[in-house]
Amino acid sequence: MPAKSLDPAVRRRDKPVAREAATLPKCPTGIAGLDEITFGGLPRDRPTLVAGGPGCGKTLLALEFLVRGALNYREPGVFFSFEEPERDLVANVRSLGFDLADLERRKLLLVDHLQIERSEIQVTGEYDLRGPLHPARSGDQGHRRQARGARQRRVVVQRAARPRHPA
Repeated sequence: MPAKSLDPAVRRRDKPVAREAATLPKCPTGIAGLDEITFGGLPRDRPTLVAGGPGCGKTLLALEFLVRGALNYREPGVFFSFEEPERDLVANVRSLGFDLADLERRKLLLVDHLQIERSEIQVTGEYDLRGPLHPARSGDQGHRRQARGARQRRVVVQRAARPRHPA
Protein backbone atom coordinates (compact mmCIF):
# COMPACT_ATOMS: atom_id res chain seq x y z
CA MET A 1 0.00 0.00 0.00
CA PRO A 2 1.54 3.38 -1.02
CA ALA A 3 2.41 5.77 1.79
CA LYS A 4 0.19 8.82 2.11
CA SER A 5 1.88 12.20 2.17
CA LEU A 6 1.46 14.27 5.31
CA ASP A 7 2.11 17.50 3.43
CA PRO A 8 -1.26 19.10 2.52
CA ALA A 9 0.25 20.76 -0.57
CA VAL A 10 1.23 17.34 -1.93
CA ARG A 11 -2.10 15.70 -0.99
CA ARG A 12 -4.05 18.46 -2.75
CA ARG A 13 -1.49 19.41 -5.40
CA ASP A 14 -3.93 19.04 -8.29
CA LYS A 15 -6.12 21.86 -7.00
CA PRO A 16 -3.48 24.60 -6.49
CA VAL A 17 -1.66 23.67 -9.71
CA ALA A 18 -4.88 23.69 -11.73
CA ARG A 19 -5.79 27.15 -10.37
CA GLU A 20 -2.32 28.50 -11.15
CA ALA A 21 -2.33 26.94 -14.62
CA ALA A 22 -5.63 28.62 -15.42
CA THR A 23 -4.05 32.06 -14.91
CA LEU A 24 -1.10 31.48 -17.26
CA PRO A 25 -1.89 31.83 -21.00
CA LYS A 26 -1.04 28.58 -22.76
CA CYS A 27 0.05 27.64 -26.27
CA PRO A 28 -1.51 24.26 -27.08
CA THR A 29 1.00 21.85 -28.57
CA GLY A 30 -1.52 19.58 -30.28
CA ILE A 31 0.60 16.63 -29.13
CA ALA A 32 -1.49 13.80 -27.67
CA GLY A 33 -1.18 13.75 -23.88
CA LEU A 34 1.21 16.68 -23.59
CA ASP A 35 -1.49 19.34 -23.43
CA GLU A 36 -3.27 17.37 -20.71
CA ILE A 37 -0.25 17.02 -18.42
CA THR A 38 0.72 20.67 -18.96
CA PHE A 39 -2.84 21.91 -18.30
CA GLY A 40 -3.37 23.24 -21.81
CA GLY A 41 0.07 23.43 -23.40
CA LEU A 42 3.31 25.33 -23.01
CA PRO A 43 3.36 28.84 -21.52
CA ARG A 44 2.51 31.28 -24.34
CA ASP A 45 5.11 33.92 -25.28
CA ARG A 46 7.70 32.43 -22.92
CA PRO A 47 10.73 30.30 -23.71
CA THR A 48 10.56 26.60 -22.88
CA LEU A 49 13.74 24.57 -22.55
CA VAL A 50 13.56 20.91 -23.56
CA ALA A 51 16.56 19.02 -22.21
CA GLY A 52 17.70 15.43 -22.56
CA GLY A 53 20.40 13.19 -23.86
CA PRO A 54 21.16 12.45 -27.51
CA GLY A 55 18.41 10.51 -29.25
CA CYS A 56 15.72 11.04 -26.60
CA GLY A 57 13.37 12.88 -29.00
CA LYS A 58 13.95 16.59 -28.36
CA THR A 59 14.12 17.45 -32.05
CA LEU A 60 11.07 15.38 -33.02
CA LEU A 61 9.09 16.90 -30.12
CA ALA A 62 10.04 20.40 -31.27
CA LEU A 63 9.21 19.70 -34.90
CA GLU A 64 5.88 18.13 -33.97
CA PHE A 65 5.11 21.22 -31.85
CA LEU A 66 5.74 23.39 -34.93
CA VAL A 67 3.89 21.16 -37.40
CA ARG A 68 0.82 20.75 -35.19
CA GLY A 69 0.84 24.47 -34.48
CA ALA A 70 0.81 25.21 -38.20
CA LEU A 71 -1.81 22.59 -39.10
CA ASN A 72 -4.13 22.69 -36.08
CA TYR A 73 -3.85 26.32 -34.96
CA ARG A 74 -2.69 28.18 -38.10
CA GLU A 75 0.37 29.42 -36.21
CA PRO A 76 3.36 29.57 -38.58
CA GLY A 77 6.68 28.46 -37.13
CA VAL A 78 10.39 28.54 -37.72
CA PHE A 79 13.02 25.94 -36.79
CA PHE A 80 16.65 27.05 -36.59
CA SER A 81 19.07 24.13 -36.47
CA PHE A 82 22.72 24.50 -35.61
CA GLU A 83 23.30 20.74 -35.81
CA GLU A 84 21.22 18.93 -38.40
CA PRO A 85 20.92 19.98 -42.05
CA GLU A 86 17.40 20.62 -43.33
CA ARG A 87 17.34 17.45 -45.47
CA ASP A 88 18.00 15.30 -42.37
CA LEU A 89 15.27 17.05 -40.38
CA VAL A 90 12.79 16.58 -43.24
CA ALA A 91 13.61 12.86 -43.42
CA ASN A 92 13.35 12.41 -39.64
CA VAL A 93 9.97 14.11 -39.28
CA ARG A 94 8.64 12.18 -42.27
CA SER A 95 8.68 9.20 -39.87
CA LEU A 96 5.83 10.95 -38.02
CA GLY A 97 3.90 11.33 -41.27
CA PHE A 98 4.55 15.06 -41.77
CA ASP A 99 5.57 16.74 -45.02
CA LEU A 100 7.77 19.70 -44.08
CA ALA A 101 8.34 20.69 -47.70
CA ASP A 102 4.58 21.14 -48.17
CA LEU A 103 4.34 23.29 -45.03
CA GLU A 104 7.26 25.40 -46.26
CA ARG A 105 5.59 25.91 -49.65
CA ARG A 106 2.44 27.03 -47.85
CA LYS A 107 4.55 29.43 -45.71
CA LEU A 108 3.42 27.72 -42.51
CA LEU A 109 6.90 26.54 -41.57
CA LEU A 110 10.48 27.54 -42.19
CA VAL A 111 13.25 25.06 -41.45
CA ASP A 112 16.78 26.33 -41.71
CA HIS A 113 20.22 25.03 -40.90
CA LEU A 114 22.59 27.67 -39.62
CA GLN A 115 26.23 26.80 -39.99
CA ILE A 116 28.50 29.01 -37.95
CA GLU A 117 32.21 28.41 -37.95
CA ARG A 118 34.03 28.74 -34.64
CA SER A 119 36.13 31.55 -36.11
CA GLU A 120 32.94 33.55 -36.82
CA ILE A 121 31.76 33.56 -33.20
CA GLN A 122 32.30 36.83 -31.41
CA VAL A 123 30.57 37.73 -28.16
CA THR A 124 29.54 41.37 -28.33
CA GLY A 125 26.72 41.66 -25.80
CA GLU A 126 23.06 40.75 -25.64
CA TYR A 127 21.36 38.95 -28.51
CA ASP A 128 17.73 38.52 -29.39
CA LEU A 129 15.98 36.57 -32.13
CA ARG A 130 14.41 39.60 -33.73
CA GLY A 131 17.63 40.04 -35.74
CA PRO A 132 17.46 36.74 -37.64
CA LEU A 133 13.71 37.09 -38.14
CA HIS A 134 13.83 40.67 -39.37
CA PRO A 135 12.91 40.94 -43.08
CA ALA A 136 15.27 43.89 -43.62
CA ARG A 137 18.19 41.46 -43.41
CA SER A 138 16.96 39.43 -46.35
CA GLY A 139 20.28 39.87 -48.13
CA ASP A 140 21.73 37.25 -45.81
CA GLN A 141 21.38 33.60 -46.72
CA GLY A 142 19.44 30.83 -45.04
CA HIS A 143 16.60 31.63 -42.67
CA ARG A 144 16.34 35.21 -43.90
CA ARG A 145 15.49 34.04 -47.43
CA GLN A 146 11.90 33.29 -46.47
CA ALA A 147 11.47 35.47 -43.39
CA ARG A 148 10.01 38.29 -45.43
CA GLY A 149 6.27 38.37 -45.05
CA ALA A 150 6.24 35.45 -42.63
CA ARG A 151 4.61 35.85 -39.23
CA GLN A 152 6.15 33.15 -37.10
CA ARG A 153 4.21 32.48 -33.91
CA ARG A 154 6.30 29.48 -32.84
CA VAL A 155 10.09 29.48 -32.82
CA VAL A 156 12.43 26.58 -32.09
CA VAL A 157 16.19 26.92 -31.80
CA GLN A 158 18.08 23.65 -31.77
CA ARG A 159 21.25 24.32 -29.88
CA ALA A 160 24.65 23.69 -31.34
CA ALA A 161 26.46 20.64 -30.07
CA ARG A 162 29.19 21.25 -27.57
CA PRO A 163 32.55 21.50 -29.27
CA ARG A 164 34.54 18.30 -29.00
CA HIS A 165 38.05 18.78 -27.74
CA PRO A 166 40.74 16.34 -28.83
CA ALA A 167 41.89 14.04 -26.03
